[in-house]
Amino acid sequence: MIKYNLKCECGQNFESWFASSSEYEKLEKKGSLNCVCGKSNNVSKALMSPQVRSKRENVDFKKKVNFYKNLQKKIRELNNLIKENAEYVGDNFASEARSIHYDKKNVRSIYGKATEEETQELIEEGIEVNSVPWVNKNHN
Repeated sequence: MIKYNLKCECGQNFESWFASSSEYEKLEKKGSLNCVCGKSNNVSKALMSPQVRSKRENVDFKKKVNFYKNLQKKIRELNNLIKENAEYVGDNFASEARSIHYDKKNVRSIYGKATEEETQELIEEGIEVNSVPWVNKNHN
């Protein structure tokens, strides 16, 4: 896990954690970083300085690291549960979800990828969807 100080064009500064620096870069490139104000996705890294920790802060940091490792483990368990009980439909998630919802044929649990726009459209159509964080096996 890595923490970055971020800034938004609206003037808001905030912190956010990422699985890795490459994960941050990927999200930034896709324009998927959103400001805490909720009005912009024009977010970039702010100037950061290295942190020197006291012993107390080191203990707190280790607690946070353990918390995030445990969280990552729980997310992996959820990912595995989904893989075992649903069909992966990849980028066809939105069309498959509509087909199941409207046609009532081949009703099954599915998971896959959808853009924010597709997800919002599904919700507006009354189709139940959930966004689930996905942890790549290669990330530590």
